[in-house]
Amino acid sequence: MIGHETAPVTTGRDEVFQVEEHGIDPIPDAERHGSAKDVFWLWFGSNLTFTYVINGALAVAFGLSFWQATAVVVLGGLSFLAIGAAGLSGVRTGTATLVISRAAFGVRGNWPAGLLNWIVSIGYTVVNTVVGTLALEAFFTDLGWDGGHASRALALGVTLALTFAVALWGHATVQFAERWMAYLLAVGFAALLVLVLPGADTSAPSAAPGASGWSLAFVVMLAGPFSYLPMPADYTRYLPRTTSLKAVTLSGALGGFVSSVALGVAGVAAATQADMTDAVAGVESLLPGWFQPLFLALVLGGSVTNSIITLYSSSLNLQVLGIPWSRARAIVISAAVTAAGSLGALFLTDFTTSLLSFLSLLIIVFAPWGGVFLADMVLRRCAYDSAALHTRDGGAYWYRAGWHPAGLTALLAGLLFSALTCDSELWTGPLVAPLGGADLTLLGAVVSALVYVLLARRTATPAHP
Repeated sequence: MIGHETAPVTTGRDEVFQVEEHGIDPIPDAERHGSAKDVFWLWFGSNLTFTYVINGALAVAFGLSFWQATAVVVLGGLSFLAIGAAGLSGVRTGTATLVISRAAFGVRGNWPAGLLNWIVSIGYTVVNTVVGTLALEAFFTDLGWDGGHASRALALGVTLALTFAVALWGHATVQFAERWMAYLLAVGFAALLVLVLPGADTSAPSAAPGASGWSLAFVVMLAGPFSYLPMPADYTRYLPRTTSLKAVTLSGALGGFVSSVALGVAGVAAATQADMTDAVAGVESLLPGWFQPLFLALVLGGSVTNSIITLYSSSLNLQVLGIPWSRARAIVISAAVTAAGSLGALFLTDFTTSLLSFLSLLIIVFAPWGGVFLADMVLRRCAYDSAALHTRDGGAYWYRAGWHPAGLTALLAGLLFSALTCDSELWTGPLVAPLGGADLTLLGAVVSALVYVLLARRTATPAHP
């Protein structure tokens, strides 16, 4: 007898400030709503985060000039085309990305990749939570309260509370919060860019960055966009089936591109003028006194907007992994792990070093996974058997005892290539030195995609109604 998804299947409207009842169960046509412009505001708002300022600064730290680093920022922003395209599957199936990826890896084979994605998404939530906490702590200091561990702990509590409240309410509230916070953050970050950009040093560096500098800059810049690959359908699954697929792709791409590039360039400009070891303090030193409190509010707000979507998606991810709880209950697990990770990053380790190491390794997981998922979507022409995606045994995506050999082989090939060519604080692949110090981790996506196309041309075919 064929089993089906154990996550609760519910009905109910998707409304602001009401706890969302749906999880990974397919959204019925009668409950779908919204338009492609909602996707723009989601990706625009969630990427108005100070992390991109740090990424831009890191590109300069790797030896790139202002114009070289700016070119990397722009090319990195173009990767949001893949993020926008990945949302097409949500419109077609009405379910989450990590449910849809069962088609590529098999119902059981999807589990290991799902676990890895959950771990890394929580890691990225921790990164943004820590950035927001440090900004709020600095704000307390400006007010005259330097409470040491006490002020930092309070700042962490406030940051986590703001993130958790919105993510707990669910999809409609997430969309609402991202849009309205985007209005405020866009004005503030535009002012930041105007204040920082004129003083940028656009002269060429004394020494060329070399292959290592260029490749590391690209890895760090693309780590953010690639980390979203397991999420886009989470936010398009409520859109009506009649929504233009072209509009979904372009809206998502434009939203992420504009915000990530603007903030990345701000980081590049700041790094040519100030010591960015402590990025928040470095940028703050370039700003007039009257703007500094607003700047700290921008850092906090941007961190929260980004953490909201990663925390929300992590709750759906837990349902994919088999947690038999509602989405609202599952999110408590993700919030608790995020809190523990943030405590460790703030009180036990050097945050800047941890951030660099994390971003350098992030792409090892997301690049190959994304290559397989996008290749599968293209081969199937985004046409899935929605019922089979939620079948626990048997069905179109059961393959061999629940494992899809083609998908898993392609993923392992991409992971192996990325690991061999990765150059990070925590791991340096054996092929880095022969390649002249170049980090080719990103090409793991290309490797996994090509291997998947070669192996899955007969199994990854469009489903017919």
